[in-house]
This record gives sequence, C-alpha cells and structure tokens, in this order.
Amino acid sequence: MQNNVVYLQNASITNENKVVLSNVNFEVASGDFVFLIGKTGAGKSSLLKVLYGDLSLNNGTGSIVGYALEKLEEREIPSLRRKLGVVFQDFKLLPDRTVFENLAFVLRATGWKDKVKIKNRVNEVLQMVNVASDLNKFPFELSGGEQQRIAIARSLLNHPELIIADEPTGNLDPETSQEIMLLFKELHKGGISIIMATHDYNMILKFPGKIFQCSEGRLQEVIAKK
Repeated sequence: MQNNVVYLQNASITNENKVVLSNVNFEVASGDFVFLIGKTGAGKSSLLKVLYGDLSLNNGTGSIVGYALEKLEEREIPSLRRKLGVVFQDFKLLPDRTVFENLAFVLRATGWKDKVKIKNRVNEVLQMVNVASDLNKFPFELSGGEQQRIAIARSLLNHPELIIADEPTGNLDPETSQEIMLLFKELHKGGISIIMATHDYNMILKFPGKIFQCSEGRLQEVIAKK
C-alpha cells in the first residue's frame, strides 16, 4: 500500500445525498496509467471529485498522495491539490486573463512569490506541453487543443505526483484528441501517475493502461477487448 498514490477500500461515493457507487475498492500504484470508463451519470466524475476533495468520502477509507480522504478537512484541500494536477473537459481557464496570467495566478495562489521563478516555471511547463503560443493571448484567441494544453500545463505547475483528468478530450476533434493523449503518455513516461475518465473506447485501445468501469453502482477492473 505504501506505493499507492490512490487507495479506496469499501468506499461509498455519494453525490447530492445519492449513492452513485458502493463498495468501491480501488488502488492506483505509483506510475500507473488508469482509465475510468462508464456511461454519463455512472459515477466517474463523482469518484474523481472525491479524490481531489470536491466531495467528501462519507463511508469507507481512502487515501490520495498521503492524505486520508475520510478525515480530509477543508483547510487541507489546498495543500492536497498542490500535490495533484486536475484537468477538466471544459479547460476552466480564466477568460479575462492571458495565458501567462492564468498560470502565474496558480503559482501565486500556491505560495510562489519570486517573479523570476514564476516566469521561469511558466515557461518550463509550456515547453513540456509544446505550446509556443503568445503568452499575452487570451483563452478565446486559442483553439480548443491549445486551451487544453494550457490547462495541462497549469496542472503541472507544482510538480504533481498524480494527474486526474476528467474527459480531457471530450470537447476536441479526433486529431487533436490524439495529440492530447500522446502528451499525457509523454508525461506518464516522465514518471507522473495518471487517472483519466473517458468514454472514448478507441482511445483506450490505442493507449493501453489499466481500465476500471463504473456501471450499475459498482467499480470493476476490466480487460480491454482488442
């Protein structure tokens, strides 16, 4: 268990007082690439929200990057999220801030003060995701693929052990989706563990990893059919 970045045992995942997944036993070892699959409403996003502290774990036990989920307090959530990267389907970039400001804002919010170090780290993560775009552009001036790359760059700012990605290619065309998946694979090769919710089964076949399916209130590991 000491090498697990995520561990859930006999957990119930509850959203708006409704149990969406019960008796969840789920482990993600350091270095794993894990896909979460299942229909819309099957509980994928709710499970991810429990992991990054957006929903409470009310039943069972769990841990993520060293934090006990069943004991997680509101004041601990910011420090938990500094050890995680979270990437969303709809990018969640701040529309009124430039590319640079979107990233610098996160660093300042997590305790970075030195302007030179902030600028250097922003440039480093943009290089990691192959973005050469003008740092003074606003999100609406970028393509969907560029916006998602910026969102992934944002998730890398504080050197996370784990990236949680909720349908990261859901709003992208097939070609751009492939590029984003290749980027995630490169980050994974670099040592970052990844949990990705997706409904794109073709993507799973092209980019193998462990697969867990949310279905009928349960979470089960499945073997991909070629």
